[in-house]
Parts: sequence; C-alpha cells; structure tokens
Amino acid sequence: MFSSIKLKLPKFNIDWVMIFSTIPLLAAGLMTMNSLTGQSYHFNRQLVWLLLAFLVFFICAAIDWRFLRRSGFVLMIYLFGVASLFMLFLFGEVTRRTFSWFALGGVSFQPAEMVKLFLIIILAKYFTRRHIEISQIKHIILSGFYAFVPFVLIFLQPDLGSAMIVFFIWLGLTMVSGISLKHLLLVFLIGTLAFGGLWLFVLHDYQKQRIVSFLNPMEDIRGSGYNAFQSMLAVGSGQIFGKGLGFGSQSRLKFLPEYQTDFIFAAFAEEWGFLGVVLVFLLFGIIIWRILANAKLGTTNFEMLFGVGLAIMLMSHFIIHVGMNIGFLPITGLPMPFLSYGGSHLLTTFAGLGILTGMRKYSLAFHREDVNNEFVGPQ
Repeated sequence: MFSSIKLKLPKFNIDWVMIFSTIPLLAAGLMTMNSLTGQSYHFNRQLVWLLLAFLVFFICAAIDWRFLRRSGFVLMIYLFGVASLFMLFLFGEVTRRTFSWFALGGVSFQPAEMVKLFLIIILAKYFTRRHIEISQIKHIILSGFYAFVPFVLIFLQPDLGSAMIVFFIWLGLTMVSGISLKHLLLVFLIGTLAFGGLWLFVLHDYQKQRIVSFLNPMEDIRGSGYNAFQSMLAVGSGQIFGKGLGFGSQSRLKFLPEYQTDFIFAAFAEEWGFLGVVLVFLLFGIIIWRILANAKLGTTNFEMLFGVGLAIMLMSHFIIHVGMNIGFLPITGLPMPFLSYGGSHLLTTFAGLGILTGMRKYSLAFHREDVNNEFVGPQ
C-alpha cells in the first residue's frame, strides 16, 4: 500500500565552504555579546535569530527562483518594500528620533534591510534586460530612480547608514553593468551636488556633528566624538593578541556604547587583538569569494548580477562598520555582517545567501566543467 508513495524531498546544492565560513563569525559575535556583561539578553535572543536565519536559508535554497525573471513579480515585491518604508512614518516605532522599526509585541523588524535585497533583485532584472544599451544615459537615470525612492525614504527616517548602502548597491551594479566613464563622472558630480544640498537643507545638526567629529574626534571627546574615541581606544588596546575573552575593559566597563551592534568590531578587536581581526577579514573574504564564484555560475545575467549585488551589499556593510569603528568613517550605526546583534539584518543576509544557493541549484548543470576546474583544476 505504502510502497507506491514516494516522498519527494527538496534538493540542495549548497556551497558548504561559504556556509561553514559564516559559522566562526557567528560564534565570535555570540561570544563577544555574552562575555561583556553578566546578562545574556542579547546572546539568548541572537541564538533564536540564528536558528530562524538558517531556517530561512534552507527554505530559500529549496526554491526555484527562475520566477524572479518575470518583471511583474519583481516590480510587485519592490513596490511592497517601498510601501513598507512609507508605512513606517505612520505606524513605525520611534527609537532615538528615528522611524526605522515596526514593533510587534516584543519583536522589532527593520524593513530597510529587506528593501536592500529587493533593490538588488529589481536592479539585476533591469540591467539584465538592457545590458546591451546600458551605456545610454537614460538607463542610468531610470535605474537611479529605483534606488532614489528607497534612498530618500530611508534617509528621512533618518537612517544615513542604510541610505548609503542603497546608494552603493545602485552604484556598484551600474558600474558592473557597463556604465561609460563620462557617465560615471557625471554620477559622482551629481552625488557631490546632492551631498551639498543635503548638508545645507536636510541633515540634522546631530548628523552634521557626527561627520564633524569623524574629521576631528578629539575636538569633542565628551560629546559628539565620545563614541568614535572610545571605539578607537578599544581597537588599539587589543594590540596583537587581545586582552582575552571577557577581559575587554572598554566594553566590560561600558565605556564602549552599543557593543553588541554598532561597535561589536571594536569590542571583538579589544578581546581578540590583531590576530583575531585578521581571521575575521580572512573569513569574510572567503564568503565574498564564494558569493562571486556562485554568481559567475549563473545561467543568465540576472543570476550573476544578483550575486554581485549581494556581495556589494555585504562588503559595503563590512567596510563602513569597520571604518567607523577605527575612526576612518563617520558613525552611522550599521551592523557588522554575521557578528552584530539583530534579526532584521541577519534574516536578510541568510535569505540572500539562500536565494543565491537556490539559483546555484539550476545553474550547476550548465557550468559543471567550470565547477570542476575551480576545485580540482583543469583536466
């Protein structure tokens, strides 16, 4: 009776090098959160987010994502993301003078994170259809409009860090798609003029002060430059081998603010030192390498551009977070991929990795020779 019943399980073609490289980073973030205080609030909640993130990853990895090649569906999810950003101004929770979160019970969600992923999808779709004529300025303007709408809505929350990520996703994908040099220079000119306008008419005083304190954090150590100064002090005090897990004085004594999110790199560097930082850079580099390697295996330009966009998103987060922790960039409040506490960014990141894995599932058959050469060398 039951012999004729066949249970069809989803097939996974997972890049285990990519996934296993995330585990030490996730563990490092958990240990850093748990070692700083006697309380384990962030540690316990992050464990739950990690379980949900891996569940999301395997669900996304089991889906055939070729339906994303349909323009109507891609436009629908983009409009959904934009609508969620609009709704923040009506129903969002105000935290530290920003409208960035929806609060449902004891759980908060930041829609700007998923909008970054939606933007990658719609830009990948747009440039796929117009890759031959991308050098025309009209396509740069039209693609810029897709990024401009969420950029403005995120900036007005105000969330300068996530707005910067939106811009870098658009800029990176535009450059990869074949923008001409003169048009690129025009983009930078427009960006410079736009920044001037933002500085004069849009930026709040505290946002301007963050940029000023970045240029000279020693000018107001007790005020706007306090966070930047304490972060640099924590990173420097780690030296070569670090102070040891749980012995970071800047973080344990709470001189370092927001150690579990905005400044987790500084907290980690203080306890693990230069050698720990090198390991983090190495693991993150492996992840980006594997993302780009999987993107290269895409059956169409859409899959390739999606992978490149995902790499740009994670690299932008990584560079900006590290930069603001060591005093090279202004404090923007961006999380460190895989290390920082927070469910919205973690779920979005693993959803992106899962989508890329799902695309890999139907692309491997078309690139079997490339895969073999990559791991065992040409025959």
